[in-house]
Order: sequence, then C-alpha cells, then structure tokens
Amino acid sequence: MHVTLALETSCDETSAAVIADGRTILSNIISSQIPLHQKYGGVVPEIASRKHIESVLPVVEEALQAARITLAQVDVIGVTYGPGLVGALLVGLATAKAMAFGLDKPLVGVNHLEGHIFANFLSHPELKPPFVALVVSGGHTSLVWLKDYNDFELLGQTRDDAAGEAFDKIARVMGLPYPGGPQIDRLALTGDSKAIEFPRALVAPGSFEFSFSGLKSAVLNYLNSAAQRGETINQADVAASFQTAVVDVLVAKTLQAVDACSVKQVVLAGGVAANSRLQSALGAECSARGLSLYFPSPVLCTDNAAMIACRAYYKAQANKFTDLRLNALPSLKLGQ
Repeated sequence: MHVTLALETSCDETSAAVIADGRTILSNIISSQIPLHQKYGGVVPEIASRKHIESVLPVVEEALQAARITLAQVDVIGVTYGPGLVGALLVGLATAKAMAFGLDKPLVGVNHLEGHIFANFLSHPELKPPFVALVVSGGHTSLVWLKDYNDFELLGQTRDDAAGEAFDKIARVMGLPYPGGPQIDRLALTGDSKAIEFPRALVAPGSFEFSFSGLKSAVLNYLNSAAQRGETINQADVAASFQTAVVDVLVAKTLQAVDACSVKQVVLAGGVAANSRLQSALGAECSARGLSLYFPSPVLCTDNAAMIACRAYYKAQANKFTDLRLNALPSLKLGQ
C-alpha cells in the first residue's frame, strides 16, 4: 500500500488527509474558518493565516489517527503551494517541509487547481483521462484539457471576475450571508430564471475565455436602480436570473471545448461544481450528446487535502518530486 499524507491551507480551510494507492481516502479532516470570517463578509487573510497556525498540527494528528497509521508509514508528503493567500500557503508549506525533512520523506508540491480536478478521481474510481475539465471556484474559472494524469493544456480562463467571486459579490449586495454561492443557489430554486434578462459575455464561438464583471455590474445596476425608485425586488428572481446567466456561459463554452478536443468525458471541479443549476444544465446537455459528466461529492468540491493527496500521488508516480526550497506562489497558474 502506497500512503500519501497531504496538507491544504490555501485559503480558509485547514485540511490534512491520508489516501492509499492514489484513490482510497483513509481520512480527510477539514477545519473550516467560515464562522470566523462570516461577520466580515469574506476571508480576512491575516486572520486566516493565524488560524491555520493554531489548527494545522492538531488537524494532521487527527488525520493520522483517523487513518490508523503513523508518520513512519507515510511514503509521500504532498502540500498546496499555490495559488492562494500567501500567508495561508506558507503555514502548510512550512509544516509539510518540516515533516519531509524530519522523516526523510519525499515532498510533492501541488497546484491547488489541479487538486480540484483530481478530486474527481476520488469520487469516481472508473474515471481516466482524457477529458475536459471546467474548474469553477471563488478565485478561478478555467477550461482545461487533461490529456493524461500529468499532461495538461489550459484552454482558457476568466479575464476578470471568477464565477464564484461573482456569486459571492452579488450575494453580499443582496444581504445574503457568506459564503454567498450556496445562498444564491438555494434562493434561485424558488425564482424565475427568465424574469430578468442579464447579459452573457464572450459568447461567440471559438473563445474559451470568460468574463463575469459585466454581468456583475448589470446585476448591481438593476438592484441600485430599484432601490433608488423605492421598488421592492423579488430576490429569488434576481438570484435565478443571475445564476442562469452564469451557467449558460459555463455550459456553452464547456461543450465547445469538448468538440475542439474530441473527448467524450466532462469533469466539473471547484466549489461552484456543487451548484445544482450547473450540475443539472450541464448534465442535460452532456446526456443529449452522449457525453459522460463527472463531479465530486459535495465535501470534495470544497477545499480539502484529499484532492491534494491524489494529485501528489500521480506526480510521485512520475517522479515529479520537490526539494525543500519550495516556496509559496500565490498567483500560480494551472499547469505550471
């Protein structure tokens, strides 16, 4: 049995996980900071870093105990080194490098976005490359062609706001609690998605880039104009119409990428992969075209160390190890 221990501290979750042979989760411990940041309406980097320092060693210990293994039984140590908040990343990196040095174990640095894609391998043991992956989270919206486990091609990404970032900003303006994405999703279930016509950007065929700043501005203008006129808005209709505008673009571009890459499998990854409208809309289109759609279980959509461990395993299999000079890269690009 090949055992991988991994750490994830890129934002506001402190997580440690142990997996066996690349795809079997023995433990996946996540200490969330959401209650800590809710009163600020978003993540405060300094507070996040300090909380990671408090939590990281207890979380590692809990992961080892839950997996019923000792550090001596670990074969590889994986850790997120970017993208993310630099202070938060450094906590996980320092811990992982100390363990690798002290135990004389190989270290593998993992790109957080690649980890999100690899979460699907944990939820779907039958899944193998090649496929097109739509990575949608609070900080990123990207289309990736995964040709093999260690062979990526970035097809396109957002020029401005990420899809998840737009969700959170609109939710905050509407007075919904943080994190806003799940709140918009739940509210939209009771709304009319055709009530308000919001814009869709960069919809012309041939481009795999995204832009959500214009849509965000259109929603904000709608809300502000209604407030100035003293009109009462239907929040459910706003949520449903906004969410549909985002999902329509995500689905259309993903299907264009599938055609361009001539693949039969589509993968969703990242926090927004848990969005019910995105899952149903993309699922319907994939089914109509004879494509297979995969997305992780809800806990694996969020930031977690199990997905980092999975990615570390496949990098280790290709002898892609990292030395102890590895540093945090907060703006790390997918595939780097």
